Amino acid sequence: MDVLDGRSVRDVPHESGGGPVTPPRIGTVMWPMQSWPDAGELWRRAEDLGFRHAWVYDHIAWRGTTPWYDAYTTLAAAAAVTSRVRIGTLVTSPNFRHPVPTAHAIKTIDHISGGRLAIGIGSGGTRRASDAGVLGGDDWTPSERASRFAEWVGLLDRLLRQPETTFEGTHYTAREVVLEPGCVQRPRVPFVIAGNGPRGMRLAARHGAGWVTSGRPDGGTAQETVRSRLGALDAACEAEGRTIGDRILLTGFSGEPWLDSAGAFDDLAGRYAELGITEIVLHWPRPGTPFDADMKVFEAVAATYGEPGGAR
Repeated sequence: MDVLDGRSVRDVPHESGGGPVTPPRIGTVMWPMQSWPDAGELWRRAEDLGFRHAWVYDHIAWRGTTPWYDAYTTLAAAAAVTSRVRIGTLVTSPNFRHPVPTAHAIKTIDHISGGRLAIGIGSGGTRRASDAGVLGGDDWTPSERASRFAEWVGLLDRLLRQPETTFEGTHYTAREVVLEPGCVQRPRVPFVIAGNGPRGMRLAARHGAGWVTSGRPDGGTAQETVRSRLGALDAACEAEGRTIGDRILLTGFSGEPWLDSAGAFDDLAGRYAELGITEIVLHWPRPGTPFDADMKVFEAVAATYGEPGGAR
């Protein structure tokens, strides 16, 4: 199952070294910083521009940014004021969420949205200015963080698939949890897994309908990094006997000039499509930050790569 349910993509021609390639679909990260109804207008605008998906970061706070509203409450409200664009977290994590109430919220939003929800999941960051330390307690070691991530994803998967779940793990417990009638999407809401290491790749291959990376370079260029990670993902999928159709690139962290111009976007989109990226996510321009961009360029990209008449 693909996150976008196999929907068709508009044929946008562009030149690349390997000849014509299927253009990527586009989404946007929405900043949960405005109160309603102003925030609702932005979500409707994202849909009208034709973005296939619109996402929100799931943190209690993010790099000291204020105000910062709750992701799941925001998605519920966004689901109620849109009708076509897919929505989701990018990403939610075990940092401050237990799988049981998280599953309950996911099921509810899936019903409110009419089955348009996808859940991006990651192991969570370690910045105490975000949400890693706001609940107090000891910092998790890398090994514990990875172990919690794996257990969290596995339990969430069971909770959303089964009519009743009892589970006793190392980190999380669930006792006779009933989530009937379940999700609108079957067998459950699709997961988009963020994982660049071997354990994260295995989780993505086992549970993911999609995989997401920021493309932040780790030694080489961003494109070399993504090529290597896609190769590792393919190997993990082969080992699990599964495929992942949606390979998502979250832009804004690699230093590449995605929104310097429409031409710059075309060039980069073509290069990443050749590597196997199927979805590109842009941040909604945010003045005075590294995520600022010319709104005219942002809208021009949406007009070219989005769906005519809005997402559907």
